[in-house]
Amino acid sequence: MSASRHSGYVPQDIEPKWQKVWTDRGVMRADDNSSKPKFYDLVMYPYPSGDLTVGHARNYVMGDVLARMKRMQGFEVLHPFGWDAFGLPAENAAMKRGGIHPETWTIENIAKAKRELKMLGILYDWDREVTSCMPDYYRWTEWLFLLFYERGLAYRAMAPVNWCPVDKTVLANEQVINGRCWRHLDVEVEKRDLEQWFFKITDYADRLLDDLELLDKWPHKVRLMQTNWIGRSQGAEVEFPIVGLAGGESLRIYTTRPDTLFGATFMVLAPEHPLVERITTDKYRAKVREYVAKARKASDIDRLSTEREKSGVPTGAFALNPVNGEKIPIWVADYVLMTYGTGAIMAVPAHDERDFEFAERFGLPIREVIAPPTGSQRELRAAYVGPGVMVNSGEFDGLDSVAGTERVIAALEAKGQGKRAVKYRLRDWLISRQRYWGSPIPIVHCEVDGLVPVPMEQLPVLLPKEYKPLSENPDFWRTTCPKCGREARRETDTMDTFIDSSWYFLRYASPHDTTQPFDSELANHWMPVDQYTGGVEHAILHLLYSRFFVKVLHDAGMLEASEPFVRLFNQGMVKRFGQVMSKSAGNGVSPDELVDKQGADAGRIYEMFIGPPEEDVEWTDAGLNGVVRFLQRVWRLVLEPDSIVVEGGGADVVILNRKAAQTVKKVTEHYDELRFNTAVAALMELANTMQSHLQNGGARDADWNSAVRILVKLLNPLAPHMCEEMWERLGERSMLADSTWPEYDAAAAAEPEVTLVVQVAGKVRDRLTVPVGTSEEKALEVAMASDRVRAAFDGRKPSKVVYVPDRLINLVP
Repeated sequence: MSASRHSGYVPQDIEPKWQKVWTDRGVMRADDNSSKPKFYDLVMYPYPSGDLTVGHARNYVMGDVLARMKRMQGFEVLHPFGWDAFGLPAENAAMKRGGIHPETWTIENIAKAKRELKMLGILYDWDREVTSCMPDYYRWTEWLFLLFYERGLAYRAMAPVNWCPVDKTVLANEQVINGRCWRHLDVEVEKRDLEQWFFKITDYADRLLDDLELLDKWPHKVRLMQTNWIGRSQGAEVEFPIVGLAGGESLRIYTTRPDTLFGATFMVLAPEHPLVERITTDKYRAKVREYVAKARKASDIDRLSTEREKSGVPTGAFALNPVNGEKIPIWVADYVLMTYGTGAIMAVPAHDERDFEFAERFGLPIREVIAPPTGSQRELRAAYVGPGVMVNSGEFDGLDSVAGTERVIAALEAKGQGKRAVKYRLRDWLISRQRYWGSPIPIVHCEVDGLVPVPMEQLPVLLPKEYKPLSENPDFWRTTCPKCGREARRETDTMDTFIDSSWYFLRYASPHDTTQPFDSELANHWMPVDQYTGGVEHAILHLLYSRFFVKVLHDAGMLEASEPFVRLFNQGMVKRFGQVMSKSAGNGVSPDELVDKQGADAGRIYEMFIGPPEEDVEWTDAGLNGVVRFLQRVWRLVLEPDSIVVEGGGADVVILNRKAAQTVKKVTEHYDELRFNTAVAALMELANTMQSHLQNGGARDADWNSAVRILVKLLNPLAPHMCEEMWERLGERSMLADSTWPEYDAAAAAEPEVTLVVQVAGKVRDRLTVPVGTSEEKALEVAMASDRVRAAFDGRKPSKVVYVPDRLINLVP
């Protein structure tokens, strides 16, 4: 259904008019010097690498609704926008389109997306727009790299890396999903050894973990995902001497369960462990080498999968258990990772599920050393991983496992066989990318002076215009050493695009500053972001990296805030015909199509009304047309009330005033909590009450005029074009966007009350005040909450309830 062209409401006539007015008047332009309380409202900036659909626009509409309300509430709102324009999405999209230059493709997409966002009535402070692929932005990305380098947080090292064979670049651990590239879920990631640049995020592991407690307005699942990714654990490092190895070398392991040391019946090394080749005997060497080569092709995620059958091979070598002197075999297995702990484990199959599965498969001994509260088990059919009492553990027998852990660690430290330790799952952030379309790394390689930073006054190191890998462009990499002046070579890796997005929210504070990444005074004024909205797919990547960046900048004295985002909201996706909406899937609805047929306001409301904003929702034409009918009804109520047919008498203005006041409270709260679907439902209820008022012959007096203006103001953040037009036609001289938010009138919102007599078996036990029209279910709940009534039932429930609405409830025991 299109918005009717022959009725009074024609969105295609209204919407362009008000979009121009808002732009001309700078409605969403933030004032850095305002005395109003600040509100920083931000949505994650997007990759401009494809066509925008109304599905993509869902979180942008959410941000706009909140910004418009906060502005009317008297806040100075910062609501900026920008473009995450570097990286593989743009480069791959450009390559698929005949190899056009990614800059050309990116700039064209940005221009189109800006037009579509404005077409939907989404207001940003476009004076603060940032584009990460522009030199005026990536100059400061390079500057920040050098800051990290100076502070010892950027380094270069040889390391096994995740390699995407399609994108021909390195992936961070966080960008590998179930062993596949996060951008190409049908492509398996390979392992390669390359010299790479890293950021030392592990230096901040404790603070990143501990400060999650401060983020009480973040979704629990996001905090849990970051907690698990950082993966802090406490335990002990223990030395297991290797039998027969020259020099008396030991195999160092890390365990969180020192209380189970007596149950170690074999050892396991990660295939990448440097000792594998040295300790393997000739008998097993061929099999071990074959296994190691195969294991290196698997991703860490696949290797840790609980669904894979355990695999491994013996090395022929043995180690001595330091607590009992037992000689135990050393195996190689891919379920142990070199990147966690020490790359070696003691295997305690009785009390570890993975070790149990491995021991069962290969016929290795299983020895119980922790008995559950029910007592020692004669036959173990599964690993017991809970706490209990130490058994078969020599001098420690009878100790509970918690106390036993401390005693075992103390004994190891006393004998020089181990020490207390804390380990993390978090690895340093690999930031190197072997692609063209990214911020250059401002480092020069000199044969004399080694790694030499490009002087900050020479930034930015500009990307060459020629589109090919930087390593294949001698005009780019040929340079001179800033330190000695000799011939040198520029770094040809570019930075991970997640570096660009780890600080863009700070650049919005002073986007045109030519002397520094951001003005600290202005950043301190606006930061932290009060509301941050975006997809949960960034729970570990972007959000963790942004927190890291802010903490580094805080330590460098550039920023007061130590966390970037106060409140986080993750919106669900919009689907159509069962699939996530996109133009490539053939199920996309473009902003142009929506605006031409139903109008932007209808689409905005429908996106908010379609379902809970944190859930995935299904877009249907029928649902959208229902919203169109709602807007047409509101238009008639506000501007064409004579069109409402009077069907009877008895209109009660108190009901109208009460509903208007209640709606102010509900809509305000629900907008602020981003529960837009229930806010829309409340507005529809108010419209119904107003229509009933007119149908019952209600007067269009001061009370009616008040209700009309409340409805228009509350609806404005959702349907701003129509509401501005109605506001103007009501004779209001100021722009609705500049008006004040309705104030809640608690007295007007109060429901009328009656005294409810509460009887038990016919005898009066209490008299309670309840709202008129209270349901039987609610009346029973209120009655049973009375101390006098509860005393009569002594914990029992009534067998029968007799309810006379608004008068009496009789409970029969």
